[in-house]
Amino acid sequence: MEMPVPNAAVLSRKAEIVARLQTVLPQGAVIHQPRETHAYECDALTAYRCPPLAVVLPSSTEEVSAVLNICHDMGVPVVPRGSGTSLAGGALPTEDSVVLGVARLNDVLETDYDNRFIRVQSGRTNLSVSGAVEENAFFYAPDPSSQLACAIAGNIAMNSGGAHCLKYGVTTNNLLGVTLVLMDGTVIEIGGAHLDAGGLDLLGLICGSEGQLGVVTEATLRILHKPEGARPVLMGFDRNEVAGACVSDIIKAGVLPVAIEFMDRPCIRACEAHAGAGCPDCEALLIVEVEGSEAEIVHQLGLIMEIARNHNPVELRESKSEEESARIWLGRKAAFGAMGRINDYMCLDGVIPVSELAFVLRRIGEMSGEYGLDVANVFHAGDGNLHPLILFDANKPGDLETCEAFGADILKLCVEVGGCLTGEHGVGVEKRDLMLTQFSPADLEAQLRVKDVFDPDWLLNPAKVFPLRETATRRGEAA
Repeated sequence: MEMPVPNAAVLSRKAEIVARLQTVLPQGAVIHQPRETHAYECDALTAYRCPPLAVVLPSSTEEVSAVLNICHDMGVPVVPRGSGTSLAGGALPTEDSVVLGVARLNDVLETDYDNRFIRVQSGRTNLSVSGAVEENAFFYAPDPSSQLACAIAGNIAMNSGGAHCLKYGVTTNNLLGVTLVLMDGTVIEIGGAHLDAGGLDLLGLICGSEGQLGVVTEATLRILHKPEGARPVLMGFDRNEVAGACVSDIIKAGVLPVAIEFMDRPCIRACEAHAGAGCPDCEALLIVEVEGSEAEIVHQLGLIMEIARNHNPVELRESKSEEESARIWLGRKAAFGAMGRINDYMCLDGVIPVSELAFVLRRIGEMSGEYGLDVANVFHAGDGNLHPLILFDANKPGDLETCEAFGADILKLCVEVGGCLTGEHGVGVEKRDLMLTQFSPADLEAQLRVKDVFDPDWLLNPAKVFPLRETATRRGEAA
């Protein structure tokens, strides 16, 4: 993985940089000893590591502003970091960078049930947002698999989704406003506690910008009433393509489940060994959940199960209780941890039209044979957000490079069938060199000009998202 050459002038001034940062942050909020910075040398894309120059852990917007002002003044690159759960290397540091972690920004600032919003600091974890309002029968809809650990800041940076995004949308559909600190320390407010702000859609620009434009310190989020009820149905099929065709038919029928999740045999077996959820040993598994009143649930599940029967399922199991619902979801929620117990893997993230599911799953299987690496598939099938897990041996020379080449071909396939490179993991460093597969040079230049406006010195996360050869001049001018 190519990364920019560290700025020698920045490295030589480490002591001065650390001393200035310590003047604006409390004791213990600046980490600079090499053995301590190793804890921040990578995120969940652990194949690549680099200890940063220093790490700062501010506790307020004012402290973030002061840190960025100093780094801007001294020409120090800054890598924003939420909880470090990024699977695309979005928080991978460079040797000359300061990592700005938001973990201590974790307070609830305001809750308004009448107007259905909550305002939180951006280091608060995803699941704890729902936890703050659940006693009043509300919840926050986006639910990434890492929701127990991932921070709202990272959710906004990558536009995270989750199992229930089919009905409720991803982060951008549930984000009302942010407090954003620009690289020079300027604090701006975008959006607010209302459904839509006037003027340019700057909020839509910030959500999914991967720390390129500013550091989000506060977020105003939409909260919703909990549904009256919810019920999943489990469907087993003898081929991946048949399960994919079933998903396509459910969507074409105009039924809107709250979630449609997919797992294939390798993932099913790993999850069963890990969690013992009682999943059938079949080639492909769908979990489809609907919600609403009892009458709505019965009507929707009736339609969905009729569609499933047309595809000759090997198992069709409707939940009859909360305990059964929890067991149906147990396997899916345990998927990534279960796979990690048995093999090294790289988790990809691409999006395709639902109508292309059957074809793409077949091609992934064919490419698996061509590359000699197994693949386990677990993903949000309802909106075509794929998460193939490519299994490899990290200790075998050349296996990582083969895995990366295989992954690149899967992502190129997603683009070829009318999809895109990422649904919720972001581009980071993982997909950086594939950007011209999806975007023309003119499209990419337009994105680079937006970056120029918000961060003209190219100090915020400068090695991410865009191919390095396309940004060399801009980063060179900044240096």
